Amino acid sequence: MNPYGEPQNARARARVPGPSAASGPEEGNRPAPDAYRRPAGSASVGSASPGRASVSGAAPVGGRASVGGAAPVGGRASVGGAAPVGGRASVGSASVGGRASVPPGGTGGSGGGTGGGGGGKRPRSTADKKYRRANILTAAAAVLVIMIGAGIVGGTYFFDDVELPTPQAEEQLNKILNTKGQILAKVGEPRVNVPYQNISLTMAHAVAAAEDKNFYRHNGIDMKGIARAAWNNFTGGDKQGASTVTQQYARHVAELKDISYSRKLREAVIARKLESKYSKDQIMGLYLNYIDLGQGRLGAEAAAQGYYNRSIVKGGSNGLKEIDPYQAAAIASIIKQPYPTATHKGYDPTINPTDAEDRWQYTMKNMLAEGWISQEVYDKRQWPKALTKKTSQKCDTCWEGKPSQMISRQVTHELHELGITDDQISKGGLTITTTIDPVVQKAAEEAGSRASKESPLNGRPKTYQAAVIGIDPENGEVLGYYGGDDGNGIDYAGYMSGDGSDVMESGGQSPASSFKIYTLTAALKADYSFNTLWDGTKKRANGTSISNAGQDPGKTCQTGNHSITGCDLEQATVKSYNFPFYWITDQLGVSKVVSAAKSAGIRYIWNNDGKRIDLTKTDASTWDKNFSAEIGFGQFRVIPLEHATGVATLVGQGVRHKTHFIKKIQSIDPNTGKTTNLKTISTKGERVLAEDKASDLTAVLKQIPDHANHSLAGGRQAMGKSGSWELSQDQSSKNGDAWFVGGIPQLAATVWVGGKGNRVALTEASGKKMFGSNTPAEIWKRFIDTVAKEKGWDKESFPQRIRTGDDSKGNGVAPPPEPTVPDNSAVCNSALGSLLCPGTDNGGINNGGPDNGGPGNGGTDNGGGTDNGGGTDNGGGNNNGG
Repeated sequence: MNPYGEPQNARARARVPGPSAASGPEEGNRPAPDAYRRPAGSASVGSASPGRASVSGAAPVGGRASVGGAAPVGGRASVGGAAPVGGRASVGSASVGGRASVPPGGTGGSGGGTGGGGGGKRPRSTADKKYRRANILTAAAAVLVIMIGAGIVGGTYFFDDVELPTPQAEEQLNKILNTKGQILAKVGEPRVNVPYQNISLTMAHAVAAAEDKNFYRHNGIDMKGIARAAWNNFTGGDKQGASTVTQQYARHVAELKDISYSRKLREAVIARKLESKYSKDQIMGLYLNYIDLGQGRLGAEAAAQGYYNRSIVKGGSNGLKEIDPYQAAAIASIIKQPYPTATHKGYDPTINPTDAEDRWQYTMKNMLAEGWISQEVYDKRQWPKALTKKTSQKCDTCWEGKPSQMISRQVTHELHELGITDDQISKGGLTITTTIDPVVQKAAEEAGSRASKESPLNGRPKTYQAAVIGIDPENGEVLGYYGGDDGNGIDYAGYMSGDGSDVMESGGQSPASSFKIYTLTAALKADYSFNTLWDGTKKRANGTSISNAGQDPGKTCQTGNHSITGCDLEQATVKSYNFPFYWITDQLGVSKVVSAAKSAGIRYIWNNDGKRIDLTKTDASTWDKNFSAEIGFGQFRVIPLEHATGVATLVGQGVRHKTHFIKKIQSIDPNTGKTTNLKTISTKGERVLAEDKASDLTAVLKQIPDHANHSLAGGRQAMGKSGSWELSQDQSSKNGDAWFVGGIPQLAATVWVGGKGNRVALTEASGKKMFGSNTPAEIWKRFIDTVAKEKGWDKESFPQRIRTGDDSKGNGVAPPPEPTVPDNSAVCNSALGSLLCPGTDNGGINNGGPDNGGPGNGGTDNGGGTDNGGGTDNGGGNNNGG
């Protein structure tokens, strides 16, 4: 049985001479023109079909002499025989050096003249000798090749049967999977297997014309090609394949790729076995279903649909017309070299139309010469222009048209960064396992998309847009990624270009106070403590005040005995005051803050002129020129995804992992057919902030979710930071960007809310000005709560705080020490208490009780309040101290 479930008919092929050749309609409904029949009397090696001379047999009149056979009158002489006038010397059916040469002075005949068979011999020149030696060597090589070929043919039948694997549909597609192995996308052109009986003769003939004109006449092995390749290889020329269509498919069956002599021999063995088991139509059908035709299109049907929106099925298929001779010839011409190399751009008509058209002309000429197209069709030929737009393969579980489609750009970009070339991608066959966790991805989309009923943005203006990114702080894997509802639109999470080449030139958003985490990192590295004091009344060198997001200076930093002139860094961080971060940046220098951001994960920052600065390709001198001290509290735009990397670094206690979307890449090994790991992504981290300083920072950021009234469910421990940036310098304007970033030990989460396309004024449903601690914090909380619940995560804690740094590095004024009240309890409780501590009940049972300091005790308002003196409200009552 053959791969199509039919009985084998080893000889039912177009090899029997004469009108009754078995290549007629019963073999694929083909007619039996002369082009399909072996010419009467041609010599073959190892076959005994009627009308053909076998090895050592005599060729019939008009035929070709085999090795050892006698050349007929008018025929060609075998090795050692003298070529008759007008004849050609040959070795079997392979001519040696073309027509027989005649030495100078001779006619090459047996009669008179001054050379050859007549009078005395003229001494040969050096050139003659070299020419003769070359002919002898060539003849010897040809004889050797033919003898080897004969051995191959004989040895073929000692090999096991050759099983022809049916090409698998979609084998060449790149499959993109999530962490659960579920398909996110299939990228490339699907393979469509067409039964050989249904393949258009036009397509089959075009391939034969381009690759193997003698396909319907030979037995699977091209002896001339083998001899030519052998001679080229022996003499140091380019290694050549010179394979027939059958040999090419044999190579595929044997999973052999390297050009070597052993491969050529095995290829020939398998080719002969294929020819003995399968008909020409079957072999051509299998070949057409497997052949690589560029752009990841395996099989002629995928190529026909992809390049010309046609089908190779007779009469057309699925609404597509049958391919015409011109299109078929163009596709067949690609086979020679479907992909560009360093030395040649190949024959893909969409990449190298000039050379592709030249090759097409060659194919068309061969189609005419073999009688597969008429002269009229040939004369009317016009180069068919191929389609240039590729369509992606859709499926029910794929991300086509969904928010998750944004991830495809990041995957493409990362493939390039990993050294996977466009050729490898376009050829297909890759299985790319991403880091995307389906639970986290779903939660990110539901929390961030205003189209989701679960999102705090649901029902808000259509001009509002959010980005939600979840990263595993332990390894840098992106677990969830939402950057917009339109998978083909702007990527608001990463601002990656549509082709995945790089971040857009005009991307990013102002991170506002959420950027302060990097200013704090720089300060901690420089040994600043959270007890440093800062002056909120101090003005810039140019005399301008530092914007504090519209907060009332009279109420700024009034906790405890602190004031606006001596505000501690810890309180300023929790309440998000701007002035300490400006002055820290001013003291350290802009480049130190930028360097801290870079080490955490920021690559691109835009200056005020809208120019994108690549931190990995610039240094401190460039940073100082492009950014001002306002970078300390987040004026300059960054990419949300890069900011999310920095957030993950700090949630991960100062260890930075390269943020990535790809977990591993697998491919099919062409030599074994097995799936192998092409790339496995390293998750090794780099410490960028000391553990003790990271714990110090975490302890302060842990206070912010509670301060923003967005504590996580069940009291789960979290750290966070909000940020808001105004639309204009006018402090009364609405905010245009709002952020909430942070996370739990298992998940770092970054949320941005802003305008879709252009920046817009952001308000809450109540109409009030939106801040990061409002809707963005709600999205952040919903995202983490949902993931933690669905994943069943334990309530993990961050490390215990280790206080670090120097308290004296700020520019603020230390508050005056609180007055101390002497402790007289020992004296007043003594026997002399009534004398030394006058007053009602002083020294008695109620001394220090609720009425101490009441009327008569040192005066009605002694100590400034009726309850002073250690009563229940002492040191905490409303009137204490005044």
